[in-house]
Amino acid sequence: MKSNQLILVTGGVRSGKSHLAETLALKVGGPVAYIATSRIGDAEMMERVRRHQARRPLDWTTIEAPWDLVQALETLPAGTEAVIIDCLGVFVSNLLLKYAGDKDPTQPEIEKQILSTIWSFLQAQAAVSATVIVVSNETGLGVVPPSALGRAFRDYLGWANQMVAAAADQVYLVVAGIPLLIKDDQELAAPAAGCIAAQGKVKERPSWVVITGGNQD
Repeated sequence: MKSNQLILVTGGVRSGKSHLAETLALKVGGPVAYIATSRIGDAEMMERVRRHQARRPLDWTTIEAPWDLVQALETLPAGTEAVIIDCLGVFVSNLLLKYAGDKDPTQPEIEKQILSTIWSFLQAQAAVSATVIVVSNETGLGVVPPSALGRAFRDYLGWANQMVAAAADQVYLVVAGIPLLIKDDQELAAPAAGCIAAQGKVKERPSWVVITGGNQD
């Protein structure tokens, strides 16, 4: 496995995606950093976090980053060989609640802020020497959420997943504990709908320009 690899692991709830990410990190070898995006707000979330912590080796470094993945990557311990970000879905949810507040969550400006934050993360990842494994969720396979906030989250995470998958060297879809490798060492995919590649590049990674209100797919 080459260094500076970006891997996306996505799937449904309790599909086994976090376990796969941890297995991939162990295969890389060397020190591992675990970037946790969750915030503990109630007993249920505390129990979920406890279960994740119990699985992790004691020598892994944990970095809490509910709102700033760029800073987390910039402060990785020296010699880190693998990084797990668990998870992108919670990260996007945190951003949505932070930027929307009491406002309409579907406002184009909120969409632009969230997707621009994802782009900034991808630019920072391109400068990291470690293998970065991003865990995310597939939230668009079920019924349409009844609330505007739920629909906004589904859309923003879907577009964020497309951006990360386009930049990734490998993409896994985990179904019922079974990992399916759906992308492997391919050329960068075309930008997702609503985003266009600009001229500037960092290590051949396209710069993403979010077209406000233009994301439809």
